[in-house]
Amino acid sequence: MRLIFIGPPGSGKGTQAKLLSQRLGLIHFATGDILREAIRLQTPEGKQAHPYMSVGKMVPDSLINAMVDARFRSNECPNRFVMDGYPRNLAQAVSFDAILNECKLSLDAVIFLRVADEEIVKRLSARWNCPNPTCKATYNTQFKPPKSPGICDDCGSPLMQREDDKPETIQRRLGIFHELTNALLDHYRNQGLLVEVPGIGEIDAIYRSVEQALAARKR
Repeated sequence: MRLIFIGPPGSGKGTQAKLLSQRLGLIHFATGDILREAIRLQTPEGKQAHPYMSVGKMVPDSLINAMVDARFRSNECPNRFVMDGYPRNLAQAVSFDAILNECKLSLDAVIFLRVADEEIVKRLSARWNCPNPTCKATYNTQFKPPKSPGICDDCGSPLMQREDDKPETIQRRLGIFHELTNALLDHYRNQGLLVEVPGIGEIDAIYRSVEQALAARKR
């Protein structure tokens, strides 16, 4: 089975992609892992990508596409996989189509984990962290709140919220996600590959919904 997973930040996309890879015996390709491995191995693409990642900038499409292309052209070209975080826009999708075509591979489905923006903001803005470098405990005001609001259970330091977890930042990230993803979803919808699955509920319940959606495509 060859799959792509798409979902907004905080949708649980990575968790579901890992479950699929473990339970179905698929290779799990996470864009961040591919980038870090290229940098670790000091490949030409990794050397070019490092300056971007070191300052938190987006790596250009051309470099991401080159890394994916190199992986699929290697002696370890994967036959069964789930892509997590790639492609993230239409240009990357067109490049990946060409890569798969040259490798004589086809996709089975593109799974879009659908979660409302309001829920994403609620989930991500609930995360708080201990700034103490010897502690670094993490909390979630919904699922794992500190015993005393705003105070670390382990060291007593005042908790802080990362810039990425502030509601206004999350809204901006979601705006960028939709801007990049709408054309991407249309691309795969037009190919008859898009499968939309609600991303609300327990992890295993969402996984069962993904399984059912994939099984329905085979009928």
